[in-house]
Order: sequence, then structure tokens, then C-alpha cells
Amino acid sequence: MSDLGLQKVFDRLAATLARDNLVQQTTNYLRDVLQVDRVVLYYFYREWEGRVTFESLSESKFSIFGKTGPDECFNGEYAALYEAGRVRAIANIETEAIENCHRDFLRNLGVRANLVVPVLTNTNKRLWGLLVAHHCQDTRAWSQSDIETMQKAAQTLATSPSIADS
Repeated sequence: MSDLGLQKVFDRLAATLARDNLVQQTTNYLRDVLQVDRVVLYYFYREWEGRVTFESLSESKFSIFGKTGPDECFNGEYAALYEAGRVRAIANIETEAIENCHRDFLRNLGVRANLVVPVLTNTNKRLWGLLVAHHCQDTRAWSQSDIETMQKAAQTLATSPSIADS
């Protein structure tokens, strides 16, 4: 391998490590500030197919690392809403008007309340992922401050060169 080829490998590795560190710091910060049980990044590796690639937990029993979403619930229609910047704050999954498959999915994850904010890259407004806060032990009314904190964190992620260029 040439020196140039080796340098490209090192550069890519450094960018990946920088991205991973930023995402983990962000999820840890959000969980601490919001005082929730779990904050995850749901990363889209293909169009509307993704998985939980990062998480910050109040207790290990709340781990959903590697989980994928219900394909029948998250389709192009929902993706378009998040591509348009939709923020979804659900105070109580049992009383919120949501699809049954979505409610069942959240129940299976132990979620009682959730807040979802899109991570949209600035270059082409591509939906890179979803930043999600879960409250598992009780319902929760999300404040405007909670929403703004999540939006700022998503924007920080989206503008990071290691994410914007990925």
C-alpha cells in the first residue's frame, strides 16, 4: 500500500473515531440534561432501514443497542415528515394517537414516553438518523426546553464534518 493509500485509511479511521466520540458524548449529555432512562441514535444505513447504533442509559437493563425499527410502521410517509424537520413528542404512548404497530413497538422497548428529533445533514437535507429520548419508568410531558435541547444536539451532529460527509 502506498503512503497516500495508507494516509487515506488513517484519515477515514480518524473521522470515524471523531464521529463516534461526538455521538456518544451527545447521547450522554442529553440523557443527563433531560434526566431520561435512555437516549439513542437510530442511524439509517439504507433508505428507511436502520438500527440503534449508539445509546446512553441510566441502567443497563434499558439497552436496545442494535435494535431495528418496525419496517411496516416507518415508511416513506413517515420518513418524509422527519425529512421536513418533524419533531415528535409523545408524553404517554398509551393515550397518544399513534399506529398500533408503533405503540406495540414502543411497548416492546419498554418506552412510556418518547421524544424524536431528526438529524438532517445540511448539505442535502438527507435524513441521516433520529435522535431519540425514551422515558421508560413513567410518562412524561416534554417541555419546549427539552425539545430545543434535542434539536440543538441534532444540529450539532448534522453539521459535524464526519457526519455531513458520510
